[in-house]
Amino acid sequence: MSVDARLTKKLAELGLQLPPAAEPKGVYRPLVVVGNLIYTSGHLPVDAAGTLLAGRLGAELDVAAGYRAAQLAALGILASLRKELGTLNRVGRVVKVMGAVNCTADFTQQPAVINGCSELLVEVFGREGGIGARTAIGVVSLPLGAAVEIDAIFEV
Repeated sequence: MSVDARLTKKLAELGLQLPPAAEPKGVYRPLVVVGNLIYTSGHLPVDAAGTLLAGRLGAELDVAAGYRAAQLAALGILASLRKELGTLNRVGRVVKVMGAVNCTADFTQQPAVINGCSELLVEVFGREGGIGARTAIGVVSLPLGAAVEIDAIFEV
């Protein structure tokens, strides 16, 4: 099964939609291709209707809501990749994921939140291609009050 077909199947199972690829809101590019690597800018958790999932983990949001936010950020990354490459079938593997979680000082479940992104990428690219290196950190604030911000590096 192709990567695009796996994505379509998984989105149907989860009741999710790929959002439109984000347009830059400042002086940056959503992604940059260098050789056989694609570096994405940070993506926020925005659904297909354009609604941002905002809030702090450990205060307004629980781990399940954070997991969903990480899934939405991953979908935004996939939308940017598809816009640039025309198809996700050109992606060879996930190299690295970096997730920042907007949370209270005592919140310590950042990895469980970022699993929303990581597990979706495994579903799309398979175990061999979908698991890369990863960092999950807590921060006191993110743009627009977003619950998470995630960037990634992919090999093509």
